[in-house]
This record gives sequence, structure tokens and C-alpha cells, in this order.
Amino acid sequence: MLGNINIDDMVAMIMKEMKLDVAQGKDCKVEMFNNNLGVFENMNDAIEAASIAQKEFSKYSLSRRCEIIESMREELRKNVEAFAKMGVEETGMGRFEDKVSKHKLAIEKTPGVEDLKSEVDTGDGGLTLYEMSPFGVIGAIAPSTNPTETIICNSIGMLAAGNSVVFSPHPGGKKVSVLAVEIINKAIEKVNGPKNLVVTVKEPTIESTNVMLKHEKINMICATGGPGIVKIALSSGKKAIGAGAGNPPALVDETADIKKAAKDIVDGCSFDNNLPCTAEKEVIVVDCVADELVDCMKNYHAFEIKDRETLEKLEKLVLTEKGTINKAFVGKNADYIMKQIGINIDPSVKVIFAQVHKDHPFVIEELMMPILPIVRVKNIDEGIELGVKVEHGNRHTAIMHSKNVDSLTKFAKAVQTTIFVKNAPSYAGIGYGSEGHSTFTIAGPTGEGLTSTKTFTRKRRCVLFDGFSIR
Repeated sequence: MLGNINIDDMVAMIMKEMKLDVAQGKDCKVEMFNNNLGVFENMNDAIEAASIAQKEFSKYSLSRRCEIIESMREELRKNVEAFAKMGVEETGMGRFEDKVSKHKLAIEKTPGVEDLKSEVDTGDGGLTLYEMSPFGVIGAIAPSTNPTETIICNSIGMLAAGNSVVFSPHPGGKKVSVLAVEIINKAIEKVNGPKNLVVTVKEPTIESTNVMLKHEKINMICATGGPGIVKIALSSGKKAIGAGAGNPPALVDETADIKKAAKDIVDGCSFDNNLPCTAEKEVIVVDCVADELVDCMKNYHAFEIKDRETLEKLEKLVLTEKGTINKAFVGKNADYIMKQIGINIDPSVKVIFAQVHKDHPFVIEELMMPILPIVRVKNIDEGIELGVKVEHGNRHTAIMHSKNVDSLTKFAKAVQTTIFVKNAPSYAGIGYGSEGHSTFTIAGPTGEGLTSTKTFTRKRRCVLFDGFSIR
């Protein structure tokens, strides 16, 4: 439907859909970035506007918050394909069809005001009420891997909690991030909500992010990204939520449904070309079923590298001399990656895999590309030990395929991850095709886990002494 429309043409098309004036061409595009749609030239101005908006928003009833969130969902639904198309085009990462699914997930399964549950204690001493109140203005950092998905789910949760939010998106996804902020503000305006509840800057930089981190009117920081940006956020001196890296192991034992496990692993690993931090990054399989697993994976659009020479070429391509990942290949299609080392494979191939030793860099590093190392182990105990080791204590995500409840329990207790997926693709852990709410901010380092509306609130106590206990 979207064909080969480029980003500038798409912005103009969406503006027209939003009933904005496009007659002045480029000049109108510049006008679109002005502050009445939440986009500013200067971070200080953005923060000031968000602060003013939050003061007004704090007077709104919960029903008005619900109305605003529903308007946001409705407007965002109309632009799912545009976000997916622009995201792939601008960042050069991921798959269009999977990004469509991720955006729908963020829009439909991010909790709203219903997540704010009050608590009460009553007795001889009267009544004590516990309520969830907003922090105020939240500064949020979004990654290039899931730029608009993160902006959407954080906006819904943070606004439902009563906050306003200032986004500092990754420069690699700035155009699509700006568009998301504009569409959200347009949706809020449709129901006469405050202007600038969600804001950002037109040109995000390290400098503008630092301004946001240090600004006195920012009450909370929420950083979604790599370990570097999380560390910076945690050093801000403010209340901080850090959603960092993962290196999820997928463990397969001899009791597993091997055919299903193979399909689930390929589906999870290949989802948006392995960009989600929840995706399978390495497979650990008990030796007696390893051959069967490998054979089954080949039936589900997975390509095995068998010779050492080809594997070494792939290593040199996707890893730097220092052993870190080559970002040029993050989120790229499997056939594109293989073509760079002179091997043509069918575009239908979703995943490249190879059997390697347990210390191979593909096992140790979080590649975030559809390359999957497979490691054989003698038994489940060795597999659990290795799984814990390669997860690196991120406490992010782990996956296991098994019918042995004792083994599932043992691995879950040992690895201590925020998400533990049993007998399903990794994306079941964020609510895709499964029960439970969705989020793209999974706070392992700071312990909040799968964030939702209540994550972005302060728990407050209100005491009515010696009264209104009617038991």
C-alpha cells in the first residue's frame, strides 16, 4: 500500500490526513515541527512546555485521562503502517511486517488508567488510603531499535499515570519519533486536552539529552536502551528507571516437543530481525536431541553454516576487531548479511545459525541480528549453568523448551530473569500472542520489570484517624 514513498512524502501524506496545511511544501513541513504539536528546537523550551502542560493535566479527572488515552490509541492505529515503513527506511533495521505487529501490540496492550489500583487499610485506628499519584514531568530516552514502539507505550503509560513526558529519541530514529509525538499531540487536541503533554526536540543530540537529565523540572528519568545510556540515567541524581540490554538464552532439553521448539526459536529469533532485547540470542540444547533440533530448524526458514571458513568470514563481518558488534548489521535481513560474504541465500530465510563452542563470541555478545549460535551440552544441569552464565546477570529474558516441570523450575530460579518464557517464542514474554500486558521498556537493572502505568507513579498514603471504619 505504501510502495516506495520516501520519508518526506510520507510526512506530507500524513499531514494531509491530519488535515494540516500542505500547500506550502517544505515551509509547511518546518511549521509542522513547531511547539503546538510538541516538537521544539530547544530542549529547555520543550521541558518548560511539558511542565506547564502537566500542571494543567493534574487537574483532570481519571475519566478525562481515559478519554485522552483512547483518542491517542485511535489516532495511532491509523498510522501503524506509516510508522513501520518509516522506521525501516530511516533506521535501516528490522522488518516492515514485524514492526506493524509491534506497533499494534504497543497500542492495544499497553495498560491505561485501569492499572492504577487503590489500596485501603481499615480498623480500630480508622482508615488509611493508598493512591498512585504522578511524578510530574518524566524525561524518557528511546532507542533506535524500537523508537516509536517505545514512545507509544511510554506515552500511554506515563500519561495514564498523570504525568507529561519529554522524549529524547535516538538520532537514528528522529524523523519517525518526531512524527509519533506530533500524532499523539494531535490526538490529545482532538479531545481538548492540554497541548505539549508529550514533547521532544527536532534534532536530538547528546547535549540535549544531558540538558534533560539535569533539568530541575524533570522529576523522573526513564531510559530504554543499551547499558551505557542506562548508566548515565542512573547517575542523574533523579528517580530513574533503567531498561537495559539482554542476552536471552533458549534452553532445550530432551523432553521438549522438538519440532515446536524449532519453529518457536526461529520465529522468536527472527522477529523484527532480532531487534527486541527479549529475542533468542543463543540456543543451548541437550546433546541427545541436538541433531533433531537442527534438522527441524532448517524446515522453518533457517540456514545452517557448517564450514569453519564461512563462519570465520561471518565473524569478521559482524564483529569489530575489539569483538563488539558491528552496528552496520544490526537488524539486517539474513540474506543481506550473507550476501556481504559472497553467499546468496533465499530471501525467505529468516535466521542464520551455526553450531559453536560455549565461549564463541556469538554466544557471549548480544548480536541483535538474525544470527543464532547453537551450543550442545551433556545434560540439563550443564545447560542451566551455561544459560545463567551467558545471560550475564542482566536479569532480562530467558526461554526454555521442556515438558519437565522440575527442570523448568530449576532454570527459572537459577537465571532470575524478569521474563521467563516456557515452550513459546520469546515474544510471548511481551504479550504477543499470549496473556499479559505489553511494554517495550523492561526494567531489569532497576528492578521494576515490565513497566506499566503504575510504574510511573508515587505511592501516597492518606490517613483518616479514628474514622470511617465501618466493620
